[in-house]
Amino acid sequence: MMMHTMERYFTKDDDMDLTTDLAEAVLRRMKTAVFDVLKNPEDYRQRAQIMWGGSVAHNGLTGCGVADDWATHQLEHELSGMFDVTHGAGLAAIWPSWARYVMHENLSRFVRFAVNVMDVDNDFSDPEGTAMKGIEAMERFYHQIGMPVNIKELIGRDITDDEIQEMARKCSRNHTATCGSLKVLYYDDMVAIYKMARG
Repeated sequence: MMMHTMERYFTKDDDMDLTTDLAEAVLRRMKTAVFDVLKNPEDYRQRAQIMWGGSVAHNGLTGCGVADDWATHQLEHELSGMFDVTHGAGLAAIWPSWARYVMHENLSRFVRFAVNVMDVDNDFSDPEGTAMKGIEAMERFYHQIGMPVNIKELIGRDITDDEIQEMARKCSRNHTATCGSLKVLYYDDMVAIYKMARG
């Protein structure tokens, strides 16, 4: 749910304020509700928040009027295909490296995410530092809910260069396709992100 929202949230389009506000509300609520549900799976109220958040995250509302990205999803599909891992865990393992790789394409959006979603203090003199703290806070959140933050944590071993190249080849449809819109990713970009995500 969070990643479906984040694939729309991380965009170059900064003029749809209400869409951004809605996305941040979904992300904050999911981030809070998951801990209550993990503590008490029978908590109907918090489970209802998650189910409603799932509907909002998947129906396109959090991407209204913006160019969505979906690069993390495309990169993850190759992880699932090669290693038979669950989709959500694969997304958690790829997203931090993707975020570090592309954050300068819209640094202010990553700063906003850090401050408004991950509760990082905004250091106005160091926007890159604030953005990085937001990514690191997301990694801590993933660990708190039992998710991996790199491929080694995901599959339990080091990934080889050959495996990385094969995933990038498939993701790029044999060097003929790109993915993403915040930063358009080519084969070499895909390889670089997979290498960053090694762990």
